[in-house]
Amino acid sequence: MNYTVLAIGGGELPWLQEALGEQCQLTMVADASAALSAPCLPECHLLLVMDETPDPAPALAEMAALKAAEATAHLPMVVLATEEHDLDTRLAFYDAGCHDYLTYESASELQVRLTKVIFNRIANEQLKKQLKEANEMAFIAMSDTSDLGVNIQFLLDINQCDNLDEAGMRLFQALKSYHINGSLQIRSRFGVKNMEANGMAKDLESTLLSECADKGRYVDFGRRSIMNYGNVSLLVRNMPVNDDKKYGAIKDNVFSLLQGLDARVRALDNVESLRLESQLVVRLAGQMSALMESVDQGYHDVMVRIADVVEDLADGIDSEIQFLGMDEQQERAIQQRMENGIAETNRVFNEGLRMDKGISSYLNEVGRVFAAGHTDANELQALMDNLPSIGRLQ
Repeated sequence: MNYTVLAIGGGELPWLQEALGEQCQLTMVADASAALSAPCLPECHLLLVMDETPDPAPALAEMAALKAAEATAHLPMVVLATEEHDLDTRLAFYDAGCHDYLTYESASELQVRLTKVIFNRIANEQLKKQLKEANEMAFIAMSDTSDLGVNIQFLLDINQCDNLDEAGMRLFQALKSYHINGSLQIRSRFGVKNMEANGMAKDLESTLLSECADKGRYVDFGRRSIMNYGNVSLLVRNMPVNDDKKYGAIKDNVFSLLQGLDARVRALDNVESLRLESQLVVRLAGQMSALMESVDQGYHDVMVRIADVVEDLADGIDSEIQFLGMDEQQERAIQQRMENGIAETNRVFNEGLRMDKGISSYLNEVGRVFAAGHTDANELQALMDNLPSIGRLQ
């Protein structure tokens, strides 16, 4: 399938069509007014707004005009800038309706990013009817239930979730009761998960959530709000900014949902850590048994070899002592034999000491990891990866 892309505000850029590939048909126009009269507009899948000056105001004005026009309001918009803007400017682009943000330096990934935006739009349109029916059913089901009841039910449900995907979808289900939609980011100790209600994470939203995670409890811009609590962040796209009462109620109630989700994320992290710890302890028990057998056999071999050395030394002395009239050469021969025996004995003992040192080092590392109040997942994994080599310390 071919996609029609309408680029607004840029000059002639031959490389742009090449970057889009054969799958996309590009049309360049000067401004929003020209875009609204472009012959290809009825077949257009995406609007590409060119930001070619350090001042983002012209591009924001073009986006505002396109969003205000009925013919283009429903089309996804992507900003392609000549240089990277700061976070506030990118938030302003997003608030103006930007679905993704790229720079000329990232043009190599332009086709993939634009195709993903188009796919998201197609998926959202396919889900629109289903979501409308689901919202209507949810509204009927929750019409007699207070906000407190919604939150209590969510807290009951969230504690039954066994993974992050299920926990995130529980949150999206609860958000339907408040008639809001958004993007979710969950930061567990084992990775970061970005989610949408339809399950397809969006690059721009994921980036904004990561960059705003440490900006405080609330980051408000336009009709959007990012709410942060612990390991979770939620970007709400449709805050009722014209209704102060509803606006405040949504912030308070949704924040309590995020608290519940954060608690579950921490609990799931602990469960996973305990699983790794349990797995390590089980494997450690088996390996320690084999290890002790290896140590016992090693010392047995050492003792046998020492006995052989001593026996050889005794035999050497016996063979030389029969010559009672020993001359200087014989004395040196006996002395050499004894020195060789001593050196060999030391070498064998040193091998045993090196074996002990390797075992001691590993056991000390195990003790250090488990002595900490909170075990680190990477350290546990490293201990497990190193276990197979212990049985070969000889």
